[in-house]
Amino acid sequence: MDDLFDGLEIPVAADFHVHLRDGAMMEAVTPTIRQGGVDTVFVMPNLVPPITTVQAALDYKKRLQAIEPNVNYLMSLYLHPSITPDTIREAKKAGIAGVKSYPAGVTTNSSSGVVDYEAFYPVFEAMEQEDLVLNLHGEAPPSPEAMEGSGASRQITVLNAEQEFLPTLNALHKRFPKLRIVLEHCTTAAAVEAVKGCGPQVVGTITAHHLFLIIDDWAGNPINFCKPVAKLPSDRIALLQAAASGDSKFFFGSDSAPHLLSAKKGLTDGGLGAGKCAAGVFTQPNVVGFVLEGFERAVKAGVLKREVLTEEVIESFTGRSGRKFYGIEEARGKIKIRARNVQVRNVKVGKAGEGENMNETVVTFRSGKPTYGVDWL
Repeated sequence: MDDLFDGLEIPVAADFHVHLRDGAMMEAVTPTIRQGGVDTVFVMPNLVPPITTVQAALDYKKRLQAIEPNVNYLMSLYLHPSITPDTIREAKKAGIAGVKSYPAGVTTNSSSGVVDYEAFYPVFEAMEQEDLVLNLHGEAPPSPEAMEGSGASRQITVLNAEQEFLPTLNALHKRFPKLRIVLEHCTTAAAVEAVKGCGPQVVGTITAHHLFLIIDDWAGNPINFCKPVAKLPSDRIALLQAAASGDSKFFFGSDSAPHLLSAKKGLTDGGLGAGKCAAGVFTQPNVVGFVLEGFERAVKAGVLKREVLTEEVIESFTGRSGRKFYGIEEARGKIKIRARNVQVRNVKVGKAGEGENMNETVVTFRSGKPTYGVDWL
């Protein structure tokens, strides 16, 4: 049952959630997009400072295109008090694809995030009118009361933050039924069911690493630590089944998030503050291989049946459904999957690398292990 997908030919993938950073990190990771079998990416705006103006988004796109011009970059704005309905109308004219909402303080570079969604209702109304996508990091921030252990009714931790956010998703969808919404990086069975329970304007993305990980895999292992965190085995099964269902409501968004090893260790500020492990799993160079390997592992474990993983289902998850939701053209090329014997490698940043200073290296998910390779046809 090894190498179930060796020789498979599918359309080139699209990844609807990537972090490409800026500066030396951007220079290092942007070329890995195509290496992973992807030609279209939805780019996150949580730089420092965040991308809150249309001009800043367009300038960022130019920097990315200068590094790798053969990728379609879908740009986004960071939901921020400075964003107005006029900003949304300007963004639509400029070809901006969406607006990303981060709850304040829950993940990397989210200190400028949302505290009160109701304050943005005029912005959401303009987005609904202009048909711009709202991308939600679906976690409720921990309340000060919960952190102090005062017995508050809503004790929010990394394990239930996503589930506690789902009423907000439902409320936004009910108030703005024509607004296209993405619940990003779903990690729980509850999130999957919430997306299914909403209308066709609400979809969910699923990462590659959440097809592998449960809580035991990141507790004590900073390389596997991300936000939202991986949850229970039953949640992983729900994600695998949703990804392999062929349901167009679920498609691929890797949330590939590079950090220097020093930041993952908490030796430098990784966006959550010095001394804290940076949240993010880096998968970009091998994203398609990881998705297929995750499916293969599920088949071997009896979680998925091989016959459900048709080419149509795989194509739907890795690109077709996401492209249709965002209203972009279908894939122009194809990729061929090679046997699972490609060693996962780390990425050098600037002049540093494994042979010099490992703390200045981006460690890739499942580094040193074999996965599927990708050839462009």
